[in-house]
Amino acid sequence: MIARLLGGDAEGFDPREIAKAAGLPSDPQAMAMMMQQVQAMFSAPSSGPVNWQLAHEHARRVAASDNDPSVTSLQRRAVDEALRVAEMWIDPFTAFPPTGQLGRAWSKAEWIEATMGTWRRLTEPVAVSIAKALSDTLSEQLPDEMKSILGMAGGGASMFQNMGGAMFGMQLGQAVGALSKEVLGSTDIGVPLADGQMALLPANVRSFGEGLDIPEQEVTLFLAVREAAHVRLFTQVPWLAGHLMGTIERYARGIHIDMTKIEDAAREIDPTNPESMQAALSQGVFMPERTAEQEAALSRLETVLALVEGWVDEITAAAAVNLPSAAALRETVRRRRASGGPAEHAFASLVGLELRPRRLRDAAALWAHLTEERGLEGRDAIWEHPDLLPTAEDLDDPTGFTARRRLIESAGSDVDAALERLLAGGFETPDAPQDGTDGGDGTQDGPDGGPDRGGAPGSEDRGPDGRTP
Repeated sequence: MIARLLGGDAEGFDPREIAKAAGLPSDPQAMAMMMQQVQAMFSAPSSGPVNWQLAHEHARRVAASDNDPSVTSLQRRAVDEALRVAEMWIDPFTAFPPTGQLGRAWSKAEWIEATMGTWRRLTEPVAVSIAKALSDTLSEQLPDEMKSILGMAGGGASMFQNMGGAMFGMQLGQAVGALSKEVLGSTDIGVPLADGQMALLPANVRSFGEGLDIPEQEVTLFLAVREAAHVRLFTQVPWLAGHLMGTIERYARGIHIDMTKIEDAAREIDPTNPESMQAALSQGVFMPERTAEQEAALSRLETVLALVEGWVDEITAAAAVNLPSAAALRETVRRRRASGGPAEHAFASLVGLELRPRRLRDAAALWAHLTEERGLEGRDAIWEHPDLLPTAEDLDDPTGFTARRRLIESAGSDVDAALERLLAGGFETPDAPQDGTDGGDGTQDGPDGGPDRGGAPGSEDRGPDGRTP
């Protein structure tokens, strides 16, 4: 391994003796496989500081690790019909028009292909930070003798950065591959991962329904209504997807990495046991530490996610009311979204961000109250602009939302009216008092603009020398 890494600089080393002392496998095939992995980490081509190709390939391998059958034509037809029915069911319960999109049925691999670009966008800020931090730390801690051997000036630093980017790529691939085994559609985590496409994963839908004692067709219809509601909201509210993505990206750019976690994990990795690296990566080796600003950003993000999920939850409950098991399915989905699965926890450990609507029930109660108070048009009009969205305070007290909003609107109207008067010249500066008029203090102005003392005895004006002029 050292010979192949160092090339011509390995003269004088006996790789077999070093491998034996290090406890590396003596089997040539096992050693060759390990070398392929090591070389991929150190020298795999990448368009940036992160090896996205490795992330993509590893995600596909994880997804296929416990069977990923191709979607049959029968499944595609069933999913398309379910999503068509779902679109019709939600029409009477929202002011937003239909999207006219076709429903898709995906395998796990197809879900990865459709969503990998979004995962890259969400994780690139933290990935770049990790790759640089790992490269800098390894370069600083490397002994001078080793730097000379590796020729740091000739690309050693780049080698370490490639390794950092490859390690993050492997962890991202692990998280995305694991998520592909749990997600039910394109919007299952509350974010439009597939650019507004409407889809379900039949294999995962079947796994979700196992043990619920509910007919599979009913489960599929309920989940199709949720997917259709998500896609309609994100399609008809154009700013919403960008708002969510932008909030996540701003959060990710502010992270910093605790390198001691990486150093501790590196000491525990057994090079003869590939599972040791897998275990290290799954323990949140790169999990960022949050700052106070990030905590505030995370709170705002969770509020928006709760509002999205609460709206979808309320629409789905109304549209699927005729399904016998709708109430049970609604509660199951609520608990699933609130707690998150193992794969969601893996993603949280990757970037320190949990895409879970902790206040889903409060948000659903708020939307239900607004439906009763304002009707469908008034309720959905709140999505017209991000400044109109309810806040965490509104989730605490749904019934007080309208009163608080009126106060804000009243204050805004007063400011607008004052501004209009100012621009129209309505606020004029009072003219200076004319001669002989009241100056405002009860005295009459004299000829020189000063107060007229009335000529009372003893009140004559006197000059500087005290004499009367």
